[in-house]
Amino acid sequence: MKRNTRVSTAVIRRLPRYYRQLSELQRKGVIRISSSALGKSMGLTASQIRQDLFCFGGFGQQGYGYKVDSLKEQIGEILGINRGHTIVVLGAGNLGRALIENFKFSNNGFQLLAAFDVQERTVGTQIAGVPVYHADTLEEFLKENPVSVGLLTVPKSAAQTMGERLVAAGVHGIWNFTNCEIAFPGEDVVVESVHFSDSLLALNYMISQREDGQEQEDGKDKT
Repeated sequence: MKRNTRVSTAVIRRLPRYYRQLSELQRKGVIRISSSALGKSMGLTASQIRQDLFCFGGFGQQGYGYKVDSLKEQIGEILGINRGHTIVVLGAGNLGRALIENFKFSNNGFQLLAAFDVQERTVGTQIAGVPVYHADTLEEFLKENPVSVGLLTVPKSAAQTMGERLVAAGVHGIWNFTNCEIAFPGEDVVVESVHFSDSLLALNYMISQREDGQEQEDGKDKT
């Protein structure tokens, strides 16, 4: 499979959507699907689907469509689903606990090894079978257990410091849920920050646009 190393961020952001949609089609027993049908189910054009997949080589056949299980497997390979990546959670409070208990890490190619916290009532316990250690033992654990990604749900005031500890210990990926920006200039690390407020504000904008449009339509009807 030929891969283009200069793939746009927009295409990369759509790959998980493809994988998720193909997983759903697989669960429904769909064997084969055209680019038009796949695009329609995702709110994309057939042309966009073909252009995105072309970035990674040839998929499907013209007039024949894509085999759902094969395309899902190939996109999963591109995303690194089967590379044996590992992850630890830093911060086992409400959000950290909710993610540990409900998020399917294994379905996304990660083995959740452990969580770390500083609260005495939490340290030494397990959450959904995941052991919780004291944050002071983080470096010792990372020395003995190769970890690909650190998930941050610590308070904002601790985000940068905890991130620096992860990077110093050789962790190359940080999934940041702290709602603040962290950066590590010159370090070989990828930071993916999740801001719940961004999605809500974007939704706020779209609702407001619709409301404004409706008000304009209502105003025209009255004149």
